[in-house]
Amino acid sequence: MPRFSVIVSTLEAAGHLARALDSVLAQSFGDFELIPVCAEPDSPAAAVAAAYADRDSRVVPVHSPPSGGLSAARNAGIAAAKGAYLLFLDGGDELVPGALDALDTGIPADTDVLYFGHRRVHWWEGEPSTPPLDKAPEVLGVHVPAWSAAYRRDFVAERELSFPEGHFTDEGWGGLVTVTAERPAVLRTVCVRHRPRRQGSRLSAPGEHHFELLDQIERVFDRASRRPLPAARSKALFGQLFSLVLKTAAHPARVPAGRRRAFFRRAGRLYRRHRPAGFRTPAGSLGVQHRLLAAGAYGAFRALRGANRAVSGVLRRVPRARGLRTRAFYALQLRRPLDENLAVYCAYWGRGYACNPAAIHAKARELAPHVRSVFLVEPEAVDALPKDVEHAVIGSRRAWEVLARAKYLVNNANFADAVVKRPGSVHLQTQHGTPLKRMGVDQSTFPVVAAATGSFTKLLARVDRWDYNLSSNRHSTQMWERAFPGGYEALEYGYPRNDVYCTASAEDVARVRERLGVPEGRTALLYAPTHRDHSSGFESRLDLEAFCEAIGEQFVVLLRAHYFYDEGRGRGSGRIIDVTGHRSSEDVCLAADALITDYSSIMFDYANLDRPVVVYADDWEVYRETRGVYFDVLEEPPGKVARTPDELAALFTEGSWADPAAAALRARFRERFCQFDDGRAAERVVRRVLLGESPETIPPVLPLAERVPAPAASTLVRN
Repeated sequence: MPRFSVIVSTLEAAGHLARALDSVLAQSFGDFELIPVCAEPDSPAAAVAAAYADRDSRVVPVHSPPSGGLSAARNAGIAAAKGAYLLFLDGGDELVPGALDALDTGIPADTDVLYFGHRRVHWWEGEPSTPPLDKAPEVLGVHVPAWSAAYRRDFVAERELSFPEGHFTDEGWGGLVTVTAERPAVLRTVCVRHRPRRQGSRLSAPGEHHFELLDQIERVFDRASRRPLPAARSKALFGQLFSLVLKTAAHPARVPAGRRRAFFRRAGRLYRRHRPAGFRTPAGSLGVQHRLLAAGAYGAFRALRGANRAVSGVLRRVPRARGLRTRAFYALQLRRPLDENLAVYCAYWGRGYACNPAAIHAKARELAPHVRSVFLVEPEAVDALPKDVEHAVIGSRRAWEVLARAKYLVNNANFADAVVKRPGSVHLQTQHGTPLKRMGVDQSTFPVVAAATGSFTKLLARVDRWDYNLSSNRHSTQMWERAFPGGYEALEYGYPRNDVYCTASAEDVARVRERLGVPEGRTALLYAPTHRDHSSGFESRLDLEAFCEAIGEQFVVLLRAHYFYDEGRGRGSGRIIDVTGHRSSEDVCLAADALITDYSSIMFDYANLDRPVVVYADDWEVYRETRGVYFDVLEEPPGKVARTPDELAALFTEGSWADPAAAALRARFRERFCQFDDGRAAERVVRRVLLGESPETIPPVLPLAERVPAPAASTLVRN
């Protein structure tokens, strides 16, 4: 029997789960079992847990339906546990180094519950706080979270304790433990680092669920009625429980307006029924609240707390729209009803008709023709738009009008800070790549990138507008959760822009190659390096003329610089074709027989074609330290890796760029990063977001082995 069973709830924590599991497995004290509790077996968290279980036999994942919530997850962990003591972690929590050693030596014999210290770590920045354990263990009760204590498993079983269902399960559990524990103890050592969700606890959000706090209190008092408590513990427990009630009652936005009097009335009945003899109300304003609750005086309580607050005007909601006239015009449009059949699209900050928004736009015209679509672009991008695409120029009155009135807003970057998220509107963030490099708030510890990013506060205000966030693989789902913490729903539907890689024919590939000027019979190598944050402009890190000279006449190079640049400055012989200005990166990928890149996310998209990929990583260490990355691409590459120009040329002159070893690397890479891109991503998005179809009716993702990628033109890479 292990000394400890560490039960980790993974609800909405897939992006942070690895850090939690690592903190346990890295403990110097090794006599434990680690029980991650996941939702469905195919959930993102379950995939992370399964990978850890394959590496360490102490990791024993169990499953609990998401409908049961946190309480069911923890109870499932308890049922599976075999350890002498139970520890609970939320998915974003970590055990501090040496925590299990401290607990092993700090638990007195036969202790029912040992409360220990924890440190609350701001989700992103700021100084951590360490709440004190300054009360006797008998009266700590409901103010100590479940993850800040160790519970003797036999005690839990003997007292038939379980986490009560519903909201406020920690408060209910803490109350039940206080009522039943005979031998509590305190260890004033910090053992857990708790990382609250950036969007806060749902328990603070408004809604009918606040009545469940009163349900939890009734459960605790019902248990206490069967087991008389010492007077001091009874009074402390009563005071703690009703401090929670008064905190909710005094917050004007938590309980729905029409239900606040009912909440107060029911709480008052509980107060009068269970108030222990000799209980003295606190001093000051809190004591007045106690007395008003006991008297059922809701009107006086409401007046005391000032429940009515002034509502700010519409103009104050849009403080950053440029110009007073623009602000006034936009504010006026916000007063008009939403247009339920209007969708606004934008890609790459208005650079043109491209990427996931363009693919969704095209599919919407097919499946949802009743939805009018407007694409937002910068003035210089207007001429390149397809002639049948309705558009508005960013910053114009027409653009602000459609932004104010559109039901659906779709972007692969973000709309302007001044755009208001209206009730009833639906914002879809499509993203525009799979993250190898650090993104969002994960960039905050990398000074060069953070300086260019600007205000993370403004970034998160934009994230708060998202209703849906698109993902093309589980890795992305997890990293987006970390990089862009918010209340959106992750859609694991694939990237619509990548649909073409499974739907294009050999004739389509031939047409694209002809349009780009690829000579017939040549093998086209796409060279697509990423942007360097410490660089002010595009500069190829590879001498392409020398490279072409070294690898032979059968190859041509398609140069595509990062979308930050208008051209790649390809020059010299006709064997270097600059395709940076071509609107569609998907066309360029279809035309290429192989990809050469460094750390660009294009490698993840191109892998859908199942064609060779070569990584040219001449400055990996510098890039990793200045930009930050989520994994080591040299350890998990999509194909062969070269560190110098000579090594790169040798891969092609010797033929190893497309040999079986390269194919094996690519197959492993595709298993991880091409999970959802099966050719029907756009359809799934349109059906779910624009047509409002239920998740159960959305077409499932076709398994990787059953997909047929568009064929390559060159005989060197044909299967």
